[in-house]
Amino acid sequence: MNEVRERRDLGQAVKRGILGRCPNCGQGRLFGKFLKVVDECSVCHEKFKHHRADDAPAYVVILIVGHIIVPLALLVEKLYQPPHWLAFSIWLPLTLLMSLVLLQPVKGMIVAWQWAQRMHGFDPNHVDEIELMKDAR
Repeated sequence: MNEVRERRDLGQAVKRGILGRCPNCGQGRLFGKFLKVVDECSVCHEKFKHHRADDAPAYVVILIVGHIIVPLALLVEKLYQPPHWLAFSIWLPLTLLMSLVLLQPVKGMIVAWQWAQRMHGFDPNHVDEIELMKDAR
């Protein structure tokens, strides 16, 4: 039997996730600590404990930062040829800072995307394989 489900707005959910807000209501906080997703929204009580962001945020951040820093470093090297110590003292902190700034918004975006697409436990009809394995023991 097909169940009628409300449509979840992907764009709005992702925007809320990037801002660190609940993708459902936009009011509650998505993170309890820097990268720790709360188990449930304090406002609408949407559950987030079953999200599966895993390593995806780190990979996306590496992709973004790499595509910005590497061309800039190559351009600066080609135009100005700075000493190695100066290049190192500029690019290493800039890479670290960009990575830390982007990590939480990217993770929020991925959790919100999973919520909007009803992936994993965000689908009420989802059967959690991990819980099934625990129950089978």
